[in-house]
Amino acid sequence: MSDRYLQLDKLTLAYGDTVAVKGLDLAIAKGELVALLGPSGCGKTTTMRSIAGLLGPVSGRITLDGDDITRVSANKRNVGLVFQSYALFPHLTVYENVAFGLRLKGIGGKDLDAKVSAGIRSVDLAKFVDRKPAELSGGQQQRVALARSMVMEPKVLLLDEPLSNLDARLRLEMRAELQRVQKETGVTMIFVTHDQIEALALADRIVVMVNGGIEQIGTPEEIYNKPVSAFVADFVGFENVFALENGKLATSNSVVALSGPAPQAAKGLAWRPRMVTLGSGPFQGTVRGTSFAGDTREYLLDTPLGAIKAEVDAELPAHTIGATLAFDLPLAAAAPLSRYR
Repeated sequence: MSDRYLQLDKLTLAYGDTVAVKGLDLAIAKGELVALLGPSGCGKTTTMRSIAGLLGPVSGRITLDGDDITRVSANKRNVGLVFQSYALFPHLTVYENVAFGLRLKGIGGKDLDAKVSAGIRSVDLAKFVDRKPAELSGGQQQRVALARSMVMEPKVLLLDEPLSNLDARLRLEMRAELQRVQKETGVTMIFVTHDQIEALALADRIVVMVNGGIEQIGTPEEIYNKPVSAFVADFVGFENVFALENGKLATSNSVVALSGPAPQAAKGLAWRPRMVTLGSGPFQGTVRGTSFAGDTREYLLDTPLGAIKAEVDAELPAHTIGATLAFDLPLAAAAPLSRYR
């Protein structure tokens, strides 16, 4: 399996005079399921549009399966795209929606029927071939859009926020459906999302983007457990993030000594709320807010370090707003950050 099946080299993208992506390098292996993850405006959708051929680069190169497609038109790239809105034809049945692209390629008769029927079966919609989009649920419409792209046998399939229009239950179902289809077909798949849970659940690798560049690339486990910067740490749920100065935690208004030596070369440290020890430790804070979250109870503390978020088992005695509590930020639990910005 080539680890450079799809490659972006020094890719710069702009809308007029506004640069959206600058000098981006990215290599994706054949058969990978990759997430472009980041907040709105980070450049992830712009990057996807460029791969699809909908936006030409200012500079740089895109290669796919050994071919330079930088200046190849969108309809000749063999790249599939599933839009956030699904973009189904409301007057056509499921069968005709899936068949649409194949008909444009001049495929008909038994070949057309075989390809369309196989595509519809692959997304478990065989019972709905004669229905129109308005007669389908959101999840079923998403599967029609997926089948329509898959029957074209794309070298790469791009999905723009594929689950954002679905409710929570359907999102879980469609995650499993996307994974199943991708693994069964082996298609190289890239999806754009701002939802870190979705990216962690689906992707083989995650590309975290910010300000038109790549902040970190890694497996879901690496991104979740070993963020390299304050931005990534905060984005994946390390809500207590601090810079380090001379081995001490530095905030906007104070410098606080740790209970032990900080990791060498670390520029910052980060703790998830559940990593905070509440009720004992060298620090003190005042409870400013509390909320019950089922199995856990969440606290917001005012401290000399600033706001600290902590999470404990809901079975433990509850603390009231205004209570003063001891707490600790255990060094053993902290994620060391190689960059802080």
